[in-house]
Amino acid sequence: MKRQLLLLGIAIIIGLSGCGNSTGNEKNPTSNNEPKQEDMQMEMNHSGSGEVPENLKVAENPTYKVGSEAIIKTDHMEGMEGAVATIVGAYDTIAYAISYTPLTGGERVENHKWVIQDEIKDAGDKTMETGTEVTVEADHMKGMKGATAVIDSSEKTTVYMIDYTPTTGGEEVKNHKWVTESELSVK
Repeated sequence: MKRQLLLLGIAIIIGLSGCGNSTGNEKNPTSNNEPKQEDMQMEMNHSGSGEVPENLKVAENPTYKVGSEAIIKTDHMEGMEGAVATIVGAYDTIAYAISYTPLTGGERVENHKWVIQDEIKDAGDKTMETGTEVTVEADHMKGMKGATAVIDSSEKTTVYMIDYTPTTGGEEVKNHKWVTESELSVK
């Protein structure tokens, strides 16, 4: 409980400090109706439990092995790009960028990266087409689980669960889900 309160306090401080750099996922709402990054920072589950969907296939020969380190080349959250990631898990699946309105209210989230095949209700094993309406079972962000989403894009890839310390400082993020292989580079 103390840890959760500490994380909430840090998130509030970050949000109030006006860290206004936009990222690939959390763009300025005037550009395409996406929420501001500081709003996303307070809603994003920075660290996860490390639990993965039951039938998720462990990658047999991932580019980045579990326990190895890589450089993050994406900015899903502030302080992510350029940080050193420790690979916690590697899985072969289909990753989707989705748009949805949180069940808890608020602005529509556009092009959220990533939700995987195994985190979509009744997804089966075939790649879903762009524009398909789905029900999200992931809870990466507040109000995501159970929300109706639209598939924006898909990518058959290896996804990685990672630990990293933000380049902006602060506490280590544990079990972050997900980054794709193309979002990492050799350390």
